[in-house]
Amino acid sequence: MNILGDENKEKGGADYFRRLRGMVHRRLIDTLDSDGAKSLGDTSQVKEKLEWIVNDLSRSRGVEISQAERNQLEREILEELSGMGPLAPFMLEDDITDILVNGAHEVWVDRAGRLQKTDARFDDEAHLRRFLDRIIGVQGRHLDASTPMVDAKLADGSRLHAVIPPLCSKGAVVSIRRFRKERIEPTDLVAGGFISQPMLDLLQMAVTAGVNVIVAGSAAAGKTTLLNVLSKSIPDHERIITIEETAELRLDHPHVIPLESRPGNLEGIGSVNLRELVRTALRMRADRIIVGEVRGGEVMDMLQAMNVGHDGSLTTVHANSLADVLRRLESLALMSDSGVPRDSVKEMIASAIQVVVHVMRFRDGSRRVVSLGEVVRHGSELSVKELFKFKAEGLNEEGRIQGKHWYTGEPVDFLERVEAQGFSVDIDLGPVHETRSVLS
Repeated sequence: MNILGDENKEKGGADYFRRLRGMVHRRLIDTLDSDGAKSLGDTSQVKEKLEWIVNDLSRSRGVEISQAERNQLEREILEELSGMGPLAPFMLEDDITDILVNGAHEVWVDRAGRLQKTDARFDDEAHLRRFLDRIIGVQGRHLDASTPMVDAKLADGSRLHAVIPPLCSKGAVVSIRRFRKERIEPTDLVAGGFISQPMLDLLQMAVTAGVNVIVAGSAAAGKTTLLNVLSKSIPDHERIITIEETAELRLDHPHVIPLESRPGNLEGIGSVNLRELVRTALRMRADRIIVGEVRGGEVMDMLQAMNVGHDGSLTTVHANSLADVLRRLESLALMSDSGVPRDSVKEMIASAIQVVVHVMRFRDGSRRVVSLGEVVRHGSELSVKELFKFKAEGLNEEGRIQGKHWYTGEPVDFLERVEAQGFSVDIDLGPVHETRSVLS
């Protein structure tokens, strides 16, 4: 009787091959137990062992294995041992930004802005857990009942987050955020409708002149993409310190010092958070400090940095509108342990932040700058005056959202600061939107 089941290969299909691969994989691991784990790193030894195992199954167990199946077994098991296993093909597609594993038998990808379910799957929950243990084990991390969540960075810079039971009854859930390797040019953003040329010209001039800019939006809305593009406008003679939890920024600049936070070890010792890194950057002769995303007490240190000579600094924050940015920054600053009163925090925000940009991901998967404004003071209160706005104008034949970026007609006050730096302001701000709305 066939040890893989009574049904033949034609009836078994993909399930048959998965059982075959699992059997070969287990026998390979058994041989490594006796030969030592060092042989895992020797591809030629692994291939020899695989060939011997396949030949033994075919000769002594009556398992029929074609040459095509042999080649596929070798490729998938090698990927399993040293690569991304069933997820390997998706790591090669440039238009995939997220890989989402919802348990062993369900894999989704975000391809060109739209979620799609794939045919990829892990053999079972144990297979998925082995995959995770191998990926995070090399970084000294682990997953178990006492540590059911983990963040890790893959070799190509992608970010992995995993959650296991008891936090999720579906099984292990994995989210991989991938980053584009090629650099995006400003012209690409304009051509793709992400931003209009007048808006880009204004932002580039502001960044060059040392105006502090915050980019706000939800996850995967394009905040980091815009930050990377704007960094091209920073003069080459300036020194940039970047601060991130996971390195995502790809700045096109000759003098960049990247700092990255670090979690603690298994005993919780040795962690370095963003707030400590911002303080460190202040001692590293930084002309500009770029924080990939502020989400905690580091907001207070970032505001202080912007107020004590680090003009032209950039950061991102999660917020749903221009006005929400100020409330979000105030809340995060007040939650820090600094003890600074609310009025002083508002004063720091008013002095530190000049320009706020809101980016958004639409239901069709497209990403755009939907609003651009400047921080203004009304007595003791702050608001954001909207300068540009995206107005949707319906769907095209492919179901994609169409629209235009409009200038609201409001005077751009921070241009006085740009002119004070010696820049000649000569920008065509484009058509005026008929509503000329001002956010309060």
